[in-house]
Amino acid sequence: MELTINDAVRVFTDASAYADEPSFYAACALLRRECPVAYVDVKGFEPFWALTRHEDLMAVERAPALWVNAPRPALSRKPQDGAKPADLPVRTLVQMDAPDHTTYRKISVDWFKQTNIARLSARSAELAKRAVDHMAELGGECDFFTEVAVNYPLYIILALLGLPEEDFPRMLKLTQEMFGIEDPDMARETEGDALMANLLEFFEYFKGLIEDRRANPRDDLASVIANAKVDGEPIGVLEAVGYYVIIATAGHDTTSSAISGGFAALLAHPDQLRRLMNDPALVPSAVEEMFRYVSPVKQFMRTATSEQVLGGVTIPEGGAVLLSFPAANRDEAVFARPDEFDVARDPNRHVAFGFGAHYCLGTHLARLETRAFYNELIPRLDHAELAGEPEFMRTLFVGGPKHVPVRYRLH
Repeated sequence: MELTINDAVRVFTDASAYADEPSFYAACALLRRECPVAYVDVKGFEPFWALTRHEDLMAVERAPALWVNAPRPALSRKPQDGAKPADLPVRTLVQMDAPDHTTYRKISVDWFKQTNIARLSARSAELAKRAVDHMAELGGECDFFTEVAVNYPLYIILALLGLPEEDFPRMLKLTQEMFGIEDPDMARETEGDALMANLLEFFEYFKGLIEDRRANPRDDLASVIANAKVDGEPIGVLEAVGYYVIIATAGHDTTSSAISGGFAALLAHPDQLRRLMNDPALVPSAVEEMFRYVSPVKQFMRTATSEQVLGGVTIPEGGAVLLSFPAANRDEAVFARPDEFDVARDPNRHVAFGFGAHYCLGTHLARLETRAFYNELIPRLDHAELAGEPEFMRTLFVGGPKHVPVRYRLH
């Protein structure tokens, strides 16, 4: 049956659509061709316009005063039965606009500058070796996502934050419950509001961390945040907890998605794997291609502060647009052969980390980690192939593979 625009726009509100990548990208390609600024009015969601072209997404990202995060920073379902949205127990950078966003971002920006992140090179290389050594111990066959990729970046970001290693499994579970709320394999089992229950557990954990770091500050990022001053006053608990949540979750989950989704892409394009194995100097460009190809962050929302025109479509004041990063990263007007995985793609103007005022704080860290992993893996790899079909997470916001079965030989 031929795909229609009415069918295509529904992929943005269907968590299972992101788990069926060929169908999702076919829908996005149709929209870019025929309706790049598409009105979406689906039961269970407030209406919005979906942006699928790189050009339109960048126009919004370049104008944060015209397109704000509040009150709807990301797509979510409407409360059922006319209930009011619950007040979240955290407030993150994702929910903020200037001047608050600028003020709170400055608290940690120095920690994530490229020069400071570079100091983690040796630690990243050490942990990458540990991860690939673990692959070797697994005997040539494993679920690459659950047994390798998911733990490597988790150790780096939580150690940077200053959390004890015994708490890492709990942070991983909470992260997967939060981002996997639409996926039956990952969602929290609860009779009430699963997201609220998840955030409340985060809140209680990080509230204790704030109290500890204020009483006993250390040389870690948790102490910097807990003892930060905003307009001369101590940072609020909601904002401090929100800071911890965004760093402790997005700080590793998106990277593990890129690492595992990138490996799945290499194995689905064996010519590109051979090319990379023959020339490991291509690792940096291959890593950029992994972020483009996987696009772990699926969307953010922006709201127009006044009437705007995008792609010939008038968006009224108060109208919301969805920035589809996966769609923009497959835009034929920007990327030659966008559906192909090319380890040497250059230029590569992907928007996997966003752009402008809300550009991802952890960009340099994500690149460092992913390059370190593949700098370790590729020279030791003799052979690799998929041992089954990769499975992708059902999500509306952030996600990637949840299973990548592989067979391999290492030396």
